[in-house]
Parts: sequence; C-alpha cells; structure tokens
Amino acid sequence: MTSDSVRLNVPPPPNVIARVTIGDFLRRVAARDPGKTALVFNEDRLTYGELDARVSRCAQALLAAGLNPGDRVVTFCANSLEYVVSMFGIHRAGLIWVPVNIHLALDDVRYIIEHSEASFVIIDDEFMLRPDLHDLVSQRPGKGFVVGGNNLPSGFAPFADSLAAQPAAEPDVTIQDRDVAQIMYTSGTTGRPKGVMQSHLSVVITAMANAIELGLTRTDVANGVLPLFHCGQHTFLCSYLAAGATTVLDVGFDAKRMLDDIARERITFIFALPLMYQAMLEHPDRGVYDTSSLRLCLYAMAPMPESLLRRLIDTFCPQFMLASGQTEMYPLTVYFRPEEQLKRIGPYWGAPSILDDTAVMDDNGRLLGEGEIGEIVHRGPNVMEGYYKNPEATAEARAFGWHHTGDLGMWDKGLLVFKDRKKDMIKTGGENVPSVKVESTLLRHPAVANVATVGLPHEYWTEAVTAFVVLKPEQSVSEGELLAFCKQHLAGFETPKVVRIVDALPMTATGKIQKHVLRHEYQDLYKKEAAKAG
Repeated sequence: MTSDSVRLNVPPPPNVIARVTIGDFLRRVAARDPGKTALVFNEDRLTYGELDARVSRCAQALLAAGLNPGDRVVTFCANSLEYVVSMFGIHRAGLIWVPVNIHLALDDVRYIIEHSEASFVIIDDEFMLRPDLHDLVSQRPGKGFVVGGNNLPSGFAPFADSLAAQPAAEPDVTIQDRDVAQIMYTSGTTGRPKGVMQSHLSVVITAMANAIELGLTRTDVANGVLPLFHCGQHTFLCSYLAAGATTVLDVGFDAKRMLDDIARERITFIFALPLMYQAMLEHPDRGVYDTSSLRLCLYAMAPMPESLLRRLIDTFCPQFMLASGQTEMYPLTVYFRPEEQLKRIGPYWGAPSILDDTAVMDDNGRLLGEGEIGEIVHRGPNVMEGYYKNPEATAEARAFGWHHTGDLGMWDKGLLVFKDRKKDMIKTGGENVPSVKVESTLLRHPAVANVATVGLPHEYWTEAVTAFVVLKPEQSVSEGELLAFCKQHLAGFETPKVVRIVDALPMTATGKIQKHVLRHEYQDLYKKEAAKAG
C-alpha cells in the first residue's frame, strides 16, 4: 500500500469554513470513502484516497513552481489519470484551468495560449514529439510539466517527479465561490473560439444537480470516452466523482473496446454520441459481450434517428435520455427523459434541469408562449462569468437579463422543442427552413449515416437549401435518389436544391459538425452550377 492509498481524518486547510470549490468536493468524497475505486484507465486504478492525495501533490507542485492563485495553466493532454490529477490540482491550487483541444490547428493553439495569458503548460510527452508544438511551447515564456517521457524544453520538468517531491497535504489557498476556475474555449463551430469563464460554484453545483437528475450513486460505474477538454465530459466526470461513483476512462472511442469495458467493469451509465451507440450496436462481436449491467444511456450533441433509438432500447439498454447544455451555461440544462423518448418523436429537448429557469424569447426581450418560436434563454447559477477579455460579447449574451443560447425553440405541452441554431435557420425564397428538419428527414433513409444542411448563396433564392450526406459503409444510393426521398417527405421550399454525397463532414473533436467550414468551402457552388448551365 502506498503512502497515498488511505488518508483518513485529513483536516482541510484552515480557510475552508463556508466555501464551495472544485477541490473541496473531491476531498470530502475521499474522506468518506477513501478505498473506493475512483478511476480506471487501462490496467491502472486509483482509489478516491489516492486521487485526492495526488491532486494535493499536484497543487503543491504548481505553487512550488512559482504560480500564484489566479494564474492561468494550459493543459494539452489526452484522457489519462494524470490529466484528471492535473485539472483538479490546478483547481485546488486556486489557479485557472485552460484546457486545449488536442485536435486544433497550431494557430488556434497559439491563439488560446496567448489570449488566455497562460504562464504554465502541462503537456503530454507524445505531443512534445511534434516539432510544431515543441517549438511553440519551448519558445514561449513560462514553465511547465511534461507528462511521461523526457522531451523537456528549458523550464519544464517531469510531471511525475514534480509531484513526488511534494507533500500530500492540501495547500492553504483562499478561493471564493465565484472565482474563475476555468476558461474553456468554445469548440470553434463558428470560427475563432471565445474563452468561457466558469466559476467554482458553477461547476460544483452543476455536478450535484446532474447527479440528482441522473440518479447517480456510489454503486454506479460510468464511462469517460469523450475528451476531458470538452465541457460535456468534464461535467460528467465531476458528477460521477461527486456521487462517489467509479469512472472508466478511455483515450478515445473504439466500439469493441467500449463493449469490453461494459462487460468487464459492469458499467451502468454511458454518455456517448449517437454514432458511437450505432457502432456498438452493429459491431459483429456485440453478442459476445454482456451489456446487461447498463441502466441508463445518455446521448447528446447530435440527433438520434428513431429507428436506431428503438433498436437500442430493445437490445442494448432499456433507458435512453437526451441531455443538452453548452459551455456558457454549464451542462446540463435540459433533459428529455427515458419515459418520454418514444412518446413524442421529433427534435424534443425535454424539460429544464432543477438548476435552471428556461424560456423562449423574441428579439425584443418578450417571453413567448406555447407554440411560438424564439431564442432559447436560461437563468441559473451555472451561467458563465463571461467571455474572457470580451465584454461586448458578454453583454450581448446577457441581453434582457437572460443568457442567450443562440438556439431557436418553442414549448410544446411543457417540453422544449429545438428548431435550429439561430444562425443555421435557412432563409430561402421568403421562407424559413430549419436545417435540422431536413437533416432528420435524410437520416431516416436507410443508407444515410450522417448529414449536414446549410444555406448557400443563390442568385434567385437568396439562400439555397443544400445537404451534404455521408453514407453508411457498403451502402449505395445516388444523389438523385436522396433528392427524390426528400421530395416525398418535405415541402417544396424545404427540399434541398442539391444533395451532395461526401466522404466525411468537417467535425470538432466532440462530434459537432462545423457548418461554417461547409459554407466557406462551397460558397460558390451555385455560381459554378449556373456557369455550367450557361
């Protein structure tokens, strides 16, 4: 047994009388159940006591490196035990965590480091082997830790050695509830990312609310397959830990490996994307794996075709739930519960979380009633502190005293119905066409795996409804056949002018389609079509 295995009756630092911080709730769970497995990653396991001790060592190491509360620390890491220790160590030291998406282009990585004014970087050794990242990190002022390996620029130290040199006592750092805990940069579906500031209180209270809404307990075993630099997986990890559950981490999604995790660890709760569920359902070895331990599966970030949802409920897990949220309004904010899933088919997002007030608002700040379409707005303690160094965008997002999501929706008998992203509503020939309606129609075709619909510049229609389709493996269908399918199920003005079959859609690391990339790449599509016709 290591010195970090059990830490019973460890007193908190002397300033913790009535505060709410991310580091505190982990310590309290560890004090209650130190020997319980908190994290599983490949062959490695950490108990709550071990995790709590390593987090304190990390916090001590960061402060010993010369950082002061409020300093920004960038992480450039894939999912791992060390990554979890890093993020909680940053929080416990009173520093501000700035996670970076490891799939970003170098210019965006540079922008985030410079914009956040980060003075410290924690980076995986495998990324230091990339010459472009090595040069970017090593040439900037400041210090850092490298996780694994020996690729150490000047001013950098090995992560493991730095922690081992520090005590497991929690540092005495004053942290206020509304102090900024993290700056998460938006995923870039619309261009240059904005830094979203979230407080300790926001993250902690959201984790507690999620645990209640999802019925999480100490007996649950949950997955962590999506990247921790994304708000969705981060909020779920905090929720699992707040409940005292066990989290099975993975560095990325693989259907066979995920099925193996479910069977071996007896996973009870899954958070995944619809395409991930489909891959598991259709894997040729699925029948070999026992998935009977699953009690609840949650999906988000993309629509679930009705046919796939029915198959999953019948053969994979009896309860599925849709949840919604965003970085600015720390997720989750809206739930479409299992008992409603097959009662109302369509783009239903469900009912608000116990944490939030949710409304639908017109452009003049008037709250709308049943059946009226407007922007979805929220109020609650999980709202962001603002966009970092962007007061104009912050004020715009808070117009009329509500947080504006940029999503259009309406109420239908107490449930929220998503209509479209406000910027994705296609205005064609004087009509409004929700891109999501066209997408949900095409997803009903048995050959279609994924689809994105955008409005492209058109001389006559202003914007032309245009669909980009990815086919399922070994499926064959023509663009004309897909267009005919749309004509059977959509009004004339809703039917795409062009359906284009593509090999892949531009995606973020968390499975969101980057429609702005499609708009830019194909902005001259109809000019070219007109030229050909001429």
